[in-house]
Amino acid sequence: MPIVKYPRATEPLWREWDGKAQKCGLRHTVYAVNGDQYTGEWLDNLKHGKGIQVWKRTGAIYSGDWKFGKRDGYGSYSIPDPVTKEYKKVYTGWGKNDRKCGYGVTFYPSDECYEGEWSGGLRSGWGRMYYRDGSIYEGQWLVDRPSGQGMLRLPNENRYEGGWKDGRKHGPGKFFYLDKGQLFEGIWAADIPKCGTLIDFGRDEAPAPTQYPIPKV
Repeated sequence: MPIVKYPRATEPLWREWDGKAQKCGLRHTVYAVNGDQYTGEWLDNLKHGKGIQVWKRTGAIYSGDWKFGKRDGYGSYSIPDPVTKEYKKVYTGWGKNDRKCGYGVTFYPSDECYEGEWSGGLRSGWGRMYYRDGSIYEGQWLVDRPSGQGMLRLPNENRYEGGWKDGRKHGPGKFFYLDKGQLFEGIWAADIPKCGTLIDFGRDEAPAPTQYPIPKV
């Protein structure tokens, strides 16, 4: 009895090419249509795992964790200096869904720096802010502003400790005038002291004390 051979069914080439195009696992650099490039891990055609993204338009670089196509986890974001072309870190820390979330450090163009907690891309929680004029705020934040309990130390070492709301002194607080050797303790509202008590505090060690001490009541 003769043996009949049937031709083996072959897959169309487009299906083979489509399978090779599916990105999953560690891949070499993949270029987007706009010139952006990504080197790292993929899952179901989405950036997932460890990877490095370079944006062509700005030259910015992100190196860190990805989850289903978005920056998610720990990583660092840097941009090139417009003059020296050297890369300067903008943010190092945790993120979620393409936004800062958790603990991280941000370096601002004005030589200011914030280190602390974030939520939804905004400073929220406990953090420390270094301002350009030398002032330092350390305390609670809410929706990108000091809110809650915190301390602001000025360049001349004078400081305020107490309540904050929407970035202003609000509620019970103490202002230490260490340059004059005085202490004001009272209630604040929208950065303005409403009532309180002013007493001498470390007047003997103050660099510029008042001419006369405050008389005791």
